[in-house]
Amino acid sequence: MKELDLLLCRYLDRDYTAASAAEQAAFAALLNYPDPELLALLLGQASPADQPTADVLERIRAPD
Repeated sequence: MKELDLLLCRYLDRDYTAASAAEQAAFAALLNYPDPELLALLLGQASPADQPTADVLERIRAPD
């Protein structure tokens, strides 16, 4: 899904290098989700399993 790619690439460009190791690992784990599940997480329709994942999702959703 192109929209997901844009959001994820924006996070990589803007936030990934400054993120903690736990947050970087959570981001890497997000890449393994099927697109519909990842979209639900990004839209807040599903809850993340842990705090590092919640942190990544919050940063992805944050405006520039």
